[in-house]
Amino acid sequence: MTLRALLPLITACLTGFFSCAAMADALHDPTGLWTGRLVTDQGTCDETRDTSTFQIGSKRIAFTPADGSIALRGVPEKDHAHYHAEALLQQPSGAPFPMVFEAHPDGETIVGTYGTPRCRAHIVLKR
Repeated sequence: MTLRALLPLITACLTGFFSCAAMADALHDPTGLWTGRLVTDQGTCDETRDTSTFQIGSKRIAFTPADGSIALRGVPEKDHAHYHAEALLQQPSGAPFPMVFEAHPDGETIVGTYGTPRCRAHIVLKR
């Protein structure tokens, strides 16, 4: 099919005359990079200063708060309806410092929550 032949379909899709599910929403085509900024809900979240990245692959996921040096890792569920990633660090005192990210698709975005012992934040991620 030529671009000229596809133009009416693309135009109709973009103007809302058709359902454009084939144009990939977060549930049906989640693979790739998603970015957003964490918003503090509770506590002190230094991670809100910069953009965060969520990477979804076929066998692995990774959430990098504030695009820093620590990535929370997990495995995607087969239906891509829910994501869980975590990292467990050790504080200088020897106490554990868990970092957890939970997310789910919401239309063309992925919404999630991020938490540590000092911070709780939410995020809306876009391609």
